[in-house]
Amino acid sequence: MFQPVSLFVGLRYSRAAKGNAFISFISFFSIAGIALGLMSLITVSSVMNGFEQSLKSAMLDLIPHIQVKNSEQLSSEKRKSLSNHPLVKQVSPYLASDVILQTNQDLVGVKLQGLFAQSNRVLQQSVQAGSLQHLQQQKYQLAISRYLANKLGVSVGQQVRVILPEYTSYSPLGRTPTQRLFTVAAVYDGQSEADTYLAFADGKSLQRLMRKQPTQYDLNIHLYDAFELEGFYQQLGEQLQGLEYQDWQTQQGTLFAAVAMEKRVMSLLLGLIIIVAVFNIVSALSMMVSEKQGEVAILQTLGFTPAMIARVFMAQGMYNGLIGTLIGVVAGLLLSNYINEVLQLLGLNLLGGATLPVRIEMLGLVMMACGSILLSFIATLYPAKRASNVLPAEVLRYE
Repeated sequence: MFQPVSLFVGLRYSRAAKGNAFISFISFFSIAGIALGLMSLITVSSVMNGFEQSLKSAMLDLIPHIQVKNSEQLSSEKRKSLSNHPLVKQVSPYLASDVILQTNQDLVGVKLQGLFAQSNRVLQQSVQAGSLQHLQQQKYQLAISRYLANKLGVSVGQQVRVILPEYTSYSPLGRTPTQRLFTVAAVYDGQSEADTYLAFADGKSLQRLMRKQPTQYDLNIHLYDAFELEGFYQQLGEQLQGLEYQDWQTQQGTLFAAVAMEKRVMSLLLGLIIIVAVFNIVSALSMMVSEKQGEVAILQTLGFTPAMIARVFMAQGMYNGLIGTLIGVVAGLLLSNYINEVLQLLGLNLLGGATLPVRIEMLGLVMMACGSILLSFIATLYPAKRASNVLPAEVLRYE
């Protein structure tokens, strides 16, 4: 009873049974359209965020975020400054070389990366057979992905010939590439594109093959968030001046840019559903204004100002927008959390029994809900303006 009179009348119009069935259908369709569009947008965005996060965890954690070459040129003070920075998770030795893995079954070119004192946690979690500890305790041990193991036809305990084309040695047959038999110590499954071109060996063994001294290696600057490269360069770019370095964007930037673009395009397409539903609010309110011109005129004779009349119809349109947004947010959250169960219920099983990764970002959720409400508010402006321009004398002349 303490609510503004314009809001009271607008809510009465929204909740009352309307005489025109077509207007009722348009109003219902606007609510359903907003709810459906927002539910789809939240679900798809959550799955795309989860997919991006899983890619980042499975792929970017296996490669250096920033690789500083010729680390001996970096002073101990600068290295300490880098290690203690809040954006930096770890600064560790890094060594890698393009090699050829050869067995009796096949041969394949990969990037062989050396593991030093601290093994990669993500790689440790992905190991399916064997042990990374054995790899670091013994010489000339190898960790390969399940994809490479199947392609080369090897398993844990079997040997693979590692050929380094960049490093050669003299033999009775002339100059030949450096090569060595490695024993497979672990097989991992990162479930990412990195599985097809990455293999790991003990760092010291790789140094011997590359004829490097124990102090000759690059640095791997690993960030807490790989996407914070711009902030890192702004704050610590001076520390790397005069040094040769490259970041993960040179190797995987195209892939993540494609994922980000796909997410934006999908969001735009699904956002069009909400925009179409919002136009239904305009249609329903415009027809409502035409149908209730007599009631509008009577309200004006009772003392309603044009601004109060406009707020009546704005309240009615916002009611539909708020209800549709609320339903869409709740339905989107439920569908996002149980998307894999829903797919199983419908008999839609993903290849290999995989599940869809889901990551709900609260900031994005709030922005989508606020955007839906804002569009609903904008949709009420034109019909409300029309209602405020109704002239009581013209409408009631023949009543």
